[in-house]
Amino acid sequence: MRIGELARLTGVSSRLLRYYEEQGLLEPARSAGGYREYDEGDTIRVRQIRSLLAAGLSTRVIATVLPCATGPIPALEACPDLLGTLRGELAELDTRIAELTRSRRALAGYLDAAGPPSPRYAAA
Repeated sequence: MRIGELARLTGVSSRLLRYYEEQGLLEPARSAGGYREYDEGDTIRVRQIRSLLAAGLSTRVIATVLPCATGPIPALEACPDLLGTLRGELAELDTRIAELTRSRRALAGYLDAAGPPSPRYAAA
């Protein structure tokens, strides 16, 4: 199938599919005329990519995880370095959550300290 059909089947734009190819996440065959040719395995691969992106992984990390992925959900097999990679990503996510939580507390504190809106700033 060509890129337009893969885009239709997966709901992912042709432009994004080309980006996945640039990132090494998709490797379509080429026809004699130079057109990209995809197969059913590529539809599964795109679903895997979308699922891993939704989990917050970057395309750089996804490139290392995809060889361990099976099925469209995907299920991940214990490949070399997979657990370390995922643990590292989880630790980074936990750090960002902690930072956002601190920021949220600080902002909420500013709002609490400000009290009710001043009549001078009330909407007319």
